[in-house]
Amino acid sequence: MNKKSVKDIKDLQGKNVLVRCDFNVPMKDGVITDENRIMGALPTIKYLLDNGAKVTLCSHMGKPHSIFSDEVKLNKKDKKKVDAGETTAEAIIEKAKKDEPKKLTLAPVAKRLAELLNGKVTFATDVIGADAKAKRDNLKNGEAVLIENLRFHWEEEKKDENFCKALAYNAEIYVNDAFGTAHRSHASTAAIVEYGIVKTAVCGFLIEKELEVMADTLENPQRPFVAILGGAKVADKLNVISNLLEKCDTLIIGGGMAYTFLKAKGYEIGTSLLDEEKIDYCKEMMAKAEKAGKELLLPVDTVVTSHFPEPIDAEIEVKTVPSNAIPADKMGMDIGEKTRALYAEKIAKAKAVIWNGPMGVFENPTLAKGTIAVAQALADVYGKCTTIIGGGDSAAAVQQLGFADKVTHISTGGGASLELFEGKVLPGIACLNDK
Repeated sequence: MNKKSVKDIKDLQGKNVLVRCDFNVPMKDGVITDENRIMGALPTIKYLLDNGAKVTLCSHMGKPHSIFSDEVKLNKKDKKKVDAGETTAEAIIEKAKKDEPKKLTLAPVAKRLAELLNGKVTFATDVIGADAKAKRDNLKNGEAVLIENLRFHWEEEKKDENFCKALAYNAEIYVNDAFGTAHRSHASTAAIVEYGIVKTAVCGFLIEKELEVMADTLENPQRPFVAILGGAKVADKLNVISNLLEKCDTLIIGGGMAYTFLKAKGYEIGTSLLDEEKIDYCKEMMAKAEKAGKELLLPVDTVVTSHFPEPIDAEIEVKTVPSNAIPADKMGMDIGEKTRALYAEKIAKAKAVIWNGPMGVFENPTLAKGTIAVAQALADVYGKCTTIIGGGDSAAAVQQLGFADKVTHISTGGGASLELFEGKVLPGIACLNDK
């Protein structure tokens, strides 16, 4: 993906630059609990400031109700409360109008950025209002302002053209450095360029790295190329499975999705997770792999329990059984020892590996052994093999289990990574200027 980056712009001095970041960081009681996304954005922001640009930073935070529009949408949790007669939609919206501007404000992010960048970042209390306009107008070379949560405006997700114009305001250059939202066609991620409002559009260093490592590996992998897919449902990764089978040499399946494949082979899977409507699809994918001469590996043994742990990290009794002999009253929750060894052996011989989705319920220490084994196998080939973690739960698992410094690249975007694995064009990248 041959897209221009900030380094391709020769003169940034005095230029007004709008940067789409991903500052959707976890917070508790107004305190940031994980700064990874902020730290990931710093190289691009520093580069722009050091080169004398006037920088406007923008991002979303969470999923607020559309509280500033007539077309209010309730989330699933709130819909259930309304359907159960526990409250009314009107009451939920009134509460949201009071609570969400405080809970989902980007003010703590601006404060942290100011600390990290020697006071060069201020905060605007609105998005396209008087405060944002004034602060953007008053920026000096080498200074930045972070405007408020984009999703406080319903027009952001609807990519309203007038909102795009107001958001772009005085921007001469647009920089997208939010890979985690690059698969979204929203006002700030694509539409301001698609409408022709800002013509100079490039990626930041974060997206540049994602494209260099992930896209290049998918398009021109060193071989053997191994893809590992886990997670809950086959339905979530239909096109990913099909596309990767065309690119990789070996496709390894684990997690909850493995049981639909095992069912498709005619095995008893007990009470394990099953996408019943996708059994035929799994048969098609196994046939596709065989026809193309590709390996599609499924668990040969399975860790089973009688019930899902409640709470998720509770102690639980398990046993390991062959994958073709899961008892009718048991559910598969992780890959067994023989499978761990088999998968590790394939990883050890690989020159490129991509991994998306854990092998089991990794949040439970007893059921995390399969995921740990895969992470350890990737750590063992570090430096000899390109190893990519495709965001989402697998990224969380690798970081939580302490292997983050032993892989080539951990993607910052779960949904965006999956769509890249599917072979889809990401709107937030497609709109950028070609080199």
